[in-house]
Amino acid sequence: MNFYTLKENDDINTVCEKFQITKKELLKMNGMIDENLIRSGREIKVPNINPNYFNTYVIEKGDSLYKIARMYNINPELLASMNGLNMEDYIYPNQELLIPKNGYSYYITKDGDTLNLVASMFKTNVPNLLNDNETIYLSEGQILVHQK
Repeated sequence: MNFYTLKENDDINTVCEKFQITKKELLKMNGMIDENLIRSGREIKVPNINPNYFNTYVIEKGDSLYKIARMYNINPELLASMNGLNMEDYIYPNQELLIPKNGYSYYITKDGDTLNLVASMFKTNVPNLLNDNETIYLSEGQILVHQK
């Protein structure tokens, strides 16, 4: 478990997507019953995200999702999704983004996904998929990783 200080544009949805956790679990982990307590400046408990799968990038003035995606040679839609953003969302200087590392495949889950379906997308099997991902909820919007 780690601690995370909520940024200006964070809300429960962006935090849950960033740390691959459901609203219910995040609230329970922090002893909260009201999601409105998730607001800028507050420090909350969050699950560990395997640092081996991601780098971080701190947004600078003049950056855009497209520019950052080009710098790291990644798909801008993947970059946005991994960080709980839409392509048209405004990004702010000093905001931190997760950047996928090379050597891994990433998939953002959709409603109705199964372990077998996701494993076949990665061209692997379910035990390998489980080994690469500490926790799998298969709820919409979870980031799953597989080492190439």
